[in-house]
Amino acid sequence: MERLKEDQIIWLGQGADPSMLGGKAAQLNHLFPHYPIPPGFCLPVAAFEQWVADDGPAHLPAGWEAQVAQAYQQLAVRTQTAQPTVVVRSSAVGEDSQTASFAGLYESYLNIVGVELLYTSILACWGSAFGEPVYAYHQTAQNQLQLGVLVQLMLAADIAMVAFSQNPINHQAEVVINANWGLGQSLVDGSTTPDTYIVRPSDYAIIQISIGSKAVMTIRAATGVKQVPTPRPIRAKAVLTEAQMREVAQLALQLEGETGWPVDIEAVYAQNKLYLLQCRPITT
Repeated sequence: MERLKEDQIIWLGQGADPSMLGGKAAQLNHLFPHYPIPPGFCLPVAAFEQWVADDGPAHLPAGWEAQVAQAYQQLAVRTQTAQPTVVVRSSAVGEDSQTASFAGLYESYLNIVGVELLYTSILACWGSAFGEPVYAYHQTAQNQLQLGVLVQLMLAADIAMVAFSQNPINHQAEVVINANWGLGQSLVDGSTTPDTYIVRPSDYAIIQISIGSKAVMTIRAATGVKQVPTPRPIRAKAVLTEAQMREVAQLALQLEGETGWPVDIEAVYAQNKLYLLQCRPITT
């Protein structure tokens, strides 16, 4: 494999390690060739370090704007879209490890269209590293602030899910899936009560279906996303079919086998196709 340079954009699937990309991006980078992950590219930790060394200016460091613009154009070609809609996500070194998850501490920016807004979102991700909660978490975890940024094609998701390959409450060998309509923000921030499904790993039998109230969901707005009331006809309807429950459970168990530890994954269905958005160890 070609040796990657720390001063260049790195595409998912190129094989860089967590010290270059941060935990979240490095994990997706490793899994990308074999799992259904939306395409994207990463600004390595070196770009963040250069920005910090320059005292955090209101623009990307020298050379990085051109690289980001070129990568965004390449993503447009790959996806056959004039201006791809992307999500911009932070990826800290040490994040999504077996000892520290950093879940919810860093900002993500959804529904980003156009290179100028992409620049702004990258800078905002870097800036989030200096918020008080992040600083305190790093002090507790004894980690140095090192941040990569992942830019990924944003899917028009119909359904969002979080799934655990092992029950995080009782640690039993059963896959637990939480699911809600729309994009994942209302699910992961706890603002709605999702459906919960439990699947037995040995034979993929559905052993529990609990229909949540699903009062709100997240959808795209003109810019970014917004939370709206879930249409009443689908609030009481199961988000996933039993076939989809089994498909999500199979993905979670495959990833457990791939990584060697019980996993906590984020996934979506877009146009009836399952996509993986994040994979990390269960740390609860």
